[in-house]
Amino acid sequence: MQNSPVFSDDTVTLGILMLCLGFVFYTTASSNSFWTKFYKIVPGVLMCYLLPSLFNSFGIISDEVSNLYFVASRYLLPAALVLMTLSIDLKAVFNLGPKALIMFFTGTIGIIIGGPLAILLVSIISPETIGGVGPDAVWRGLATLAGSWIGGGANQAAMLEIFKYNPEKYGGMVLVDIVVANLWMAIILLGAGKSDKIDRWLKADNSAIEVLKKKVTAFSDSISRQPSLSDYMVILALAFVPVSISHWGANNISEFLTTNFDAVSDKSSALSSFGSQFFWMITIATAIGIGLSFTKFRNYEGAGASKFGSICIYILVATIGMKMDIFRIFENPGLLVIGLVWMAIHALLLIVIAKLIRAPYFFLAVGSQANVGGAASAPVVAAEFHPSLATVGVLLSVFGYAVGTYGAILCAYLMQMAS
Repeated sequence: MQNSPVFSDDTVTLGILMLCLGFVFYTTASSNSFWTKFYKIVPGVLMCYLLPSLFNSFGIISDEVSNLYFVASRYLLPAALVLMTLSIDLKAVFNLGPKALIMFFTGTIGIIIGGPLAILLVSIISPETIGGVGPDAVWRGLATLAGSWIGGGANQAAMLEIFKYNPEKYGGMVLVDIVVANLWMAIILLGAGKSDKIDRWLKADNSAIEVLKKKVTAFSDSISRQPSLSDYMVILALAFVPVSISHWGANNISEFLTTNFDAVSDKSSALSSFGSQFFWMITIATAIGIGLSFTKFRNYEGAGASKFGSICIYILVATIGMKMDIFRIFENPGLLVIGLVWMAIHALLLIVIAKLIRAPYFFLAVGSQANVGGAASAPVVAAEFHPSLATVGVLLSVFGYAVGTYGAILCAYLMQMAS
C-alpha cells in the first residue's frame, strides 16, 4: 500500500487530470515546431495516458484513494458508447468482414498458450519463481491473470474462486496485471499513431475500414450545423438517459440471473461473468446506441454528438493512466518477467497471424485490447482510429466476457502441467 498522496480529494484530482488533457490538446493544436515534431513520434492519446501516470507515480494523486476511474467507467463510458454509436452504419460494420473476429480469437489463443510457455521459459532461468505448493502455487495466481486478460474483472474473480489462490499473495498478481496490461496498452496506442506504416509492412487491406470512416464522415458533413443550446441539451439527454437505463437494466438482469441460476451465482462457475453488472451495462448502452442509429436522433451527429463522446473517452483514458505507477514495476521482478514474456507471446502470435491474413493494425490492436483490456479500454483504442469504430471494440470485448472463463480455465490447467 502506497503512502497517502499529496491530494486525496477527487475534486483536486479531477482538476489535475483535466490539466493534463488540456495541456495535451493545447500542444497538439499548436503550430510550434517542437510540438509538431514531438506529436509525430508520440501520439496525443498516449500522452493523455502517461501524464496522469506520472502524477500517480510521484505520489501527487493516487488511484487507490480516488473514485474517478469508477465514475468514468460507469457513467462516462456508457454515455460515450451511445454517442459514438449514434451515427454508426451497422451494415458497414458487418462489411468489415471476419478479420476482426480472427484477430480477437488469435489474441485469446495467445493468452491461453502464452501462460504455460512463459512458465516453461522462466523456469529455465529461475525455477524458484514458478514454484509454490497448494494455495501458494504460482500457477493458481497466474490463472487470475488469464481470467483478466481474456475477459475482465468478473472472469478474474471467477478464477480466484475456482483455483483458490492464497488471498494474501493475490495483491502481487493484481500488480502484475496492472503493470503489464498498461504497458501493453501504451505500446498499442504508440502503434496507433503509426498505423499507416504498420499496415504497409503487414501488406494489409484496410479498404473496408476506410469505407466505414468515409461513410460516417460524409454523413456527418452532410448534416453538420452550428449547434444551439437546445442541441447540446438533447445530446446530453441522449448520453445520460441511456446511462440510467443501462444501470437500471444491468442491476435487474444481474440480480435476476444470480438469484435464479446457480451457474451464474456460483463464483467458481464458467458462467459467473454473466452476473457482472458492468458486462450488462456495456451491452445495454451499446444496444441503445445501435437502436438510436436507426432513428432521426442520429442527425445529432451533425451537432457534435461523437465529439461529446470523445470527451468522455479521453477523461476515461486519463483515469486509466492514473492506475499506472512506474515505480512499482520493479516490486516483484520474477512475476513481472512471467507477465512480460506472456504478453510478448500474445503480441508475437497476433503479428504473425496479421501478417499471414493481411489484417490491418486496427484489428490487431482492438482484437488484443478486447482480450487484455476488456470493455473499458477496447473502445478507447478503437476510437483512436475513428470515433465510429468504438462500437467494434465493444462488440469484441463482449465476446471476451463470454469466453473469458472457459479460456482461462484451459490456460490454468496448461500452466499447472507446465509447472
